[in-house]
Amino acid sequence: MAKGTSFAEKAAKAAGKRGHTCPECGQPLQTVKLVYSERSPIKDSWKFNQRFVSVCKCNEKEVYG
Repeated sequence: MAKGTSFAEKAAKAAGKRGHTCPECGQPLQTVKLVYSERSPIKDSWKFNQRFVSVCKCNEKEVYG
């Protein structure tokens, strides 16, 4: 029979280092989904594009502002 994991073991694993860090400031990078609208050149309509961006303290103002 397999050994069950306790809540303390799960919490310790979740609090561990995950993901990538910024090479400039050393903060962990947070991946966010950026959705922006742009006008279609062919039709007179709007379309929504989306992409995933990694955000830290260095580029926070560029992405959100």
